[in-house]
Amino acid sequence: MAIGVFGGTFNPVHMGHLRVAEEIREDFRLDSVYFIPSHVPPHKDADAAGPAGERLEMLKAAVRGNAFFKVSDLEIRRGGVSYTIDTLKKLERRFDDIYFIIGIDAFSQIDTWYHYEELFYHAGFIVMMRPASPPADIPDILPESVRRKLTVLTDTTCRHESGKTICLRPVTKMDISSTKVRDLLKGSRSIKYLVPPGVERIIIERGLYRS
Repeated sequence: MAIGVFGGTFNPVHMGHLRVAEEIREDFRLDSVYFIPSHVPPHKDADAAGPAGERLEMLKAAVRGNAFFKVSDLEIRRGGVSYTIDTLKKLERRFDDIYFIIGIDAFSQIDTWYHYEELFYHAGFIVMMRPASPPADIPDILPESVRRKLTVLTDTTCRHESGKTICLRPVTKMDISSTKVRDLLKGSRSIKYLVPPGVERIIIERGLYRS
C-alpha cells in the first residue's frame, strides 16, 4: 500500500490543504493520504499551534466523505515536540511505500529538520510547487550531504541511494492560508468557502480564533 503523509499544524485546516492533497493523491495513485497534525511543531512556538484536540477534530470534519483521506493522531498521542523522523519510522511498520508531502519552501530548509539526512531512508518526497514558480533542480535545493546520494532521473525526479524517490509536482495555488483564516475571524469576517462547512461550524459554534 502506498500512502501520502501530509503533516502540519492545520490551525485550522482549509480548502487549500484539501485540494493539493487530492491532486497529489490522483497524480501518484496513492491508496490514502494521511493528515497528521503536529503536537508541538519544532519550528514554531507551542502556543502558535493551537489546541491539539480542536485541530484534530476539525481535520476529521474536513475529510469526512472522502474515503481516500485519513486523519492520524499519532503525533498528538506521542506528545512533546513532533519530529518527522519518529513519525516515518512508526508508519513504515504498517505501510509498504510512504511519500511525505511537503511544500518547496519547507523542503528547501530540510537541513534545519531533526536528523534530516535520515528522512530520505524512510520515505519518498513529493515536493509541491506553485505552477508559476521558476524551474527548480532538486539537487540544487538540498544540502551537499544529501545531494551526493542522488541520481537524477528526469527534470522533476531524483532517486536517493535508499531507492526512495523525490519528485517535484506543480499544484493548484489557492490564496488561502491558516493565518488568513484566523485573521478574518479576529476581524469578525466570514470564512465561508475558505474552510469546509464542518470546520466552519466547529469554529463558529466554539468561538475559535476570535481573540
